[in-house]
Parts: sequence; structure tokens; C-alpha cells
Amino acid sequence: MRLLIVGTLKGQLTTATKIAMDNGASVTHADGNDQAMAVLRGGKGADLLLVDVDLDIRALVMRLEAEHIHVPIVACGITSDARAAVAAIHAGAKEYIPLPPDPELIAAVLAAVANDSRDLIYRDEAMARVIKLAQQIAGSDASIMITGESGTGKEVLARYVHTRSNRAKRPFISINCAAIPEHLLESELFGHEKGAFTGAVARRIGKFEEATGGTLLLDEISEMDVRLQSKLLRAIQERVIDRVGGTRPVPVDIRIIATSNRNLADAVREGTFREDLLFRLNVVNLKIPPLRERPADILELAQHFAKKYAEANGLPVRSLSVDARRVLTTNRWQGNVRELENTIHRAVLMTSDDEIGADAILTPDGDRLDLAKTVPAVAHATLAAEQVTRALVGRTVADVERDLILETLKHCLGNRTHAANILGISIRTLRNKLNEYADGGIPITPPGSGDQRAFVPTV
Repeated sequence: MRLLIVGTLKGQLTTATKIAMDNGASVTHADGNDQAMAVLRGGKGADLLLVDVDLDIRALVMRLEAEHIHVPIVACGITSDARAAVAAIHAGAKEYIPLPPDPELIAAVLAAVANDSRDLIYRDEAMARVIKLAQQIAGSDASIMITGESGTGKEVLARYVHTRSNRAKRPFISINCAAIPEHLLESELFGHEKGAFTGAVARRIGKFEEATGGTLLLDEISEMDVRLQSKLLRAIQERVIDRVGGTRPVPVDIRIIATSNRNLADAVREGTFREDLLFRLNVVNLKIPPLRERPADILELAQHFAKKYAEANGLPVRSLSVDARRVLTTNRWQGNVRELENTIHRAVLMTSDDEIGADAILTPDGDRLDLAKTVPAVAHATLAAEQVTRALVGRTVADVERDLILETLKHCLGNRTHAANILGISIRTLRNKLNEYADGGIPITPPGSGDQRAFVPTV
């Protein structure tokens, strides 16, 4: 956790600094906005800015946006003026903290930014095998490829590996290759010199240099342009980078972890991903199974999220009812852990009973999860199967057999041979059955009731 404190506030932030450091944060100070921008450009980076409310927060937000620096801001001040707090929020701050700081409040803010929802929760054997492999290779500097569907927890696993590596006390820097436009991604990764392109108002240290000594996570690397992949390959092989507009190589010391929700072997065949880069990154592959293939994890995670969001919203912690557990374990969770987390968050907010029931397990639209509309083809097949099952209940085997034989014969337009083949019985047995039905006054489809050329004998 890296905290940048901007402003002085007559020494009040000294206390905040001590509290932050006691909670494991590394702290850097800047006197004002200009110095804060210099720190962020210089490669030290920050996970959170704690900014004096008397500074021009809106101007700082605009400067951060102009240089594509993404970091949350929490305003703080010694005034109890509510208008100052509201103005700071409107200017772009995420929260306001009054000073002198309350230790528990500072700790809570740091925990929220550090996002302790990144806890690795698992019980299923399929996930346990992945974690065991991650533990075995965490201490090395080998590049790792983490693959799996969206929402399975690829970044969570990457952080897990980092915290158990020899680089754990150094930065963990993440960049989403799919979220940044192609023309900006190179600068984000490798940095740039002043004047390298329009808008480059000062030298900017990129993620590679910012992560030096630590771990760089290249999230959704499959979305990176092929041209940039070649520059990335050189950086990994030679451990040097070239800033955009730079004139000399810059050495870096990082461990690379990459993630993808696509099959990169297919991307190589399609020509959208370099095979040599895949070989460099894929020293070890940690493949996270989708949640539907980790049934034991579903309830474990659900209970974790139920406790987390109850505490976050000041609500009593409730257990999951038997019906709720059934709904959760039978759902396919196309969005994986991310979808499950949002579902349980809704359930916690919607529940007023002593436990979370099936009626609280809802879709974002407010429908019960187990009654929501599914994919049309799947829904149709499910409905048809249910109707067939209901139609069979209460009937004798003889009645069901008779209807099956007669419907099959009708389908074959009266052709006895074809019908017998489909039913898997001899023609003699079929004729005996038909004679039996005819004797009972049941109409039988006669031979030649249609164009027999339309049928191919079943063998």
C-alpha cells in the first residue's frame, strides 16, 4: 500500500502518517499539487492520495486525468465545515476525513483502498491444486501466465503469488492492457520523455520502471497490439526498456505475471499474438477453473461475501438458508466469482429475516435467480423436459408404451419397418402391438399415409 500525502495542514498529517505506517503503508509527502505530480511522474507511484482540502482538488484531478494517471483521492481537513467536504467530493475526491485523524477511520480507508476482498478464499480440490502450484513457484522469478474466464480471480491469484515471493516488500503494479487505448499503452508501460508527443508536458516514468524490484501484472495481455508485443518481448528478454522519445535504454528488474481470458494458442494461430512472447511469458501456467467447476468454493465464497457486506453496511451477519444454498449451488455463474459477489451483496441488502433465503438471491433486475430467464434454447429444452416428465407421472408403463409406438408410427407415415427400427423392436413385435391396439378400438396409422421416399431406413 503506497500513500502520497499532499499538503501540510499544520502538522496534523504527521499523525496520519504514523497511523498509515503502523498499518503497513509506505508514505511519501508532497507540499502541493505540483510536487505531487512530480512524485507520480517520477515512478514512486501511489495507491491513494490524501490531499489537504484547502488545495485545489479539482485542478489536481484534471491534471491527473490529462496525464492518464489513475489514483483515488481522499480529501482531509481540520475544518468541520460540511460545505468543504461536499465541495471536495464534487471536485473528484472519493471521501473526506476530518482531522485530527481517527486511527480506526484511517485504517478503514487504507483497508478499503488495499481492497481486502482480495483474500484468496477456496475449499474445492480443483482450486487447491492451482494454489499448490502457485505456492511452489512463488519464490522464483519465473514469468507466470494466469488464465481463466472473466471474474475467476486472476488478479487475486497474481497478488497472492507476489505476497509470497522474494519481492513481496517491493511494488506490485497492475496495468489493464484492454482498458488503455493502443496509442497510450506504450507510454503507460515504458514511460515517455518531455515533448515525445502532443500532451507530454513532462517526463513520465512508466509501469516497468515503477515496478522495478517488484512485480508487474499485465492484465488481459491478449488485447495488446502485435507491434507493441515485440517491444515487450525485448524488455522481458534484455531487462531494459526504451521510453517513448528516449535516447538511451533504461535497465529494469521486475517479475512479469500476465493474465488472459482467451486461449492464447488460438491467438497465435490467428496471428494476433506472438508465439515467442507466449513462450517467454508462459513459463508456468496457472489455469483457474470457472466457478461452476469448483462447487465446494461456491458456498465458501458466498459465506465470506455475506459476512463482508453485512459488516460493510452495518447489518447483522446472517447465514444462508437451505433453499438459498440450493439456488447458489445449482446456478452456472457465467460471471464467476465477480457475479457471485454481486449477487450476495444484493442478498445482504434485501434480507430482513433471520437468514438469507432464496427470495433474496436475485438478478440485477430483481428477479429470483432460480426463476430468471435463461438462454432461449436452454430454457426451451428445460421446459420441454419438465413437460415430458409431468406428462409421464401417474400413467402406466403400458399407456406410455402405446403412445410412444403410435406416435412413432405416425411420424413414419405408417411405415412399419421404419417405425420398428426407430423403436428398436422387431417388425413382428410391432405388428402384434398394433393388432392389440386395433382390437381395443384405437385408430392405427395405415401404411402408405405419406410419401415414403422422405424416409431413410434407420439401421
